[in-house]
Amino acid sequence: MTSSTGLLIGGEWKQTEDVVTIYNKYTQAEYVKTAKASRQDVDEAVQAAVQAKKKPFPPYERYQVLKKAAELLMKNQQELAEILVAEVGKPVNESKGEVARAAQTLEISAEEAKRIQGDGVPVEAAPGSENRQAYTKRVPVGVVAAITPFNVPLNLVCHKVGPALAAGNSVVLKPASATAYSAIRLAEILEEAGLPAGRLNVVTGSGSKIGTWLCENQDVNMYTFTGSPEVGRELQEKAGLRKVALELGNNSAAVVHDDADLKTAAQVCAQKSFNNAGQVCISVQRIYVQETVYETFVENLKQETEKLKVGDPSKKETQIGPMIAEDEAERIEEWVEEAVREGAEVITGGKRNGAFYAPTILTKTGDEMKVSKEEAFGPIVVVNPYSTEEEAILRVNDSDYGLQAGVFTNSLAFAMKASEEIEVGGLIVNDTPGYRVDHMPYGGVKKSGSGKEGPQYAIEEMTEERLVVFNL
Repeated sequence: MTSSTGLLIGGEWKQTEDVVTIYNKYTQAEYVKTAKASRQDVDEAVQAAVQAKKKPFPPYERYQVLKKAAELLMKNQQELAEILVAEVGKPVNESKGEVARAAQTLEISAEEAKRIQGDGVPVEAAPGSENRQAYTKRVPVGVVAAITPFNVPLNLVCHKVGPALAAGNSVVLKPASATAYSAIRLAEILEEAGLPAGRLNVVTGSGSKIGTWLCENQDVNMYTFTGSPEVGRELQEKAGLRKVALELGNNSAAVVHDDADLKTAAQVCAQKSFNNAGQVCISVQRIYVQETVYETFVENLKQETEKLKVGDPSKKETQIGPMIAEDEAERIEEWVEEAVREGAEVITGGKRNGAFYAPTILTKTGDEMKVSKEEAFGPIVVVNPYSTEEEAILRVNDSDYGLQAGVFTNSLAFAMKASEEIEVGGLIVNDTPGYRVDHMPYGGVKKSGSGKEGPQYAIEEMTEERLVVFNL
């Protein structure tokens, strides 16, 4: 497949002379060409969003459009999954799962469109205000600029676009260049579902340039971004007083206590360390295991990891596909080689073949090594022993990040202690930090960002509270 797509501006698809080629991540063949937006294109998209916002789009109509789009996603599940297989390199079963989750995200957003509400405020209780009554209402922020990553390019777009539209906003979407086609198909599906022109605009091309142009456009009222801490910090600074929601990654930790079910813990850690080739913000990267069960757990994890099937993502039996690009696999290769030079031991994996990097377990890694301290975003996990509960919590918290963490234990006391003391946006007990369902509040602390995703919570971010007072 090689065809060209355009920019969606004000309900019209616009072609450009300059294009960006998306490659099939497994075959490296040209897959599709996407348009490269200019500054004028970006400004036109923002103005289209501003104008669309002036036209009524009542909550029930938002519900109908989003619900219909969710149904269309499932109707086209196979086609969309094949797009994800090609442009992400994500195994087909996992790709089908992403489409189903994206549909659920839009369905939840649709329901939430009918539930946006305010509160009564008893101003009449104040002396001199006996004849007054007040309430709050939530109103859309206006134009939302959504900037999304390559790794979950359909569902994470839905997590921004769905709540923004449900809240009554207009959106300018900038999807990741390497995986933009799934977002373009989503826009076409939303059009088919009856979304009014200009409510969603899609601009593709250079992330750094379009991001800067969106920041400099004062008609944008809010930015929602998923990506690196460095870009997130720059976006926050450029946005000034405007609203910003940031999801900036993690070096996710899991703790395996000596009273845990070791086989189950090893099985789910293997799945969630390496799914999507480890390119998930909440992939397990660090595992701390109580020293009395450390050797048993490592052997179980090794066995489970070596069962994983690596290969052609279009085949049903494949569980691990290629990374997004060969240079990313080369980066992981360099990180592992550096760790080995510094004293780490490779238990399994540690080999690269083009854009593929074998699922890799490292032990004897210091907490200051790059493979432990920084976000790997690749198929590697480090496993180290700990002695006491206090040590485990201290080492989990010894991180610049704080998105989610997992604790495997049958001790309610330890689980409660961890819930109080581990510094994350979400603690998952008896599962990995990779657990997520689409209606839960999802977001982190520290360098993992600010704000929450999950349609109900994102709608709060994407609306303003307005107080109305009547003098009767």
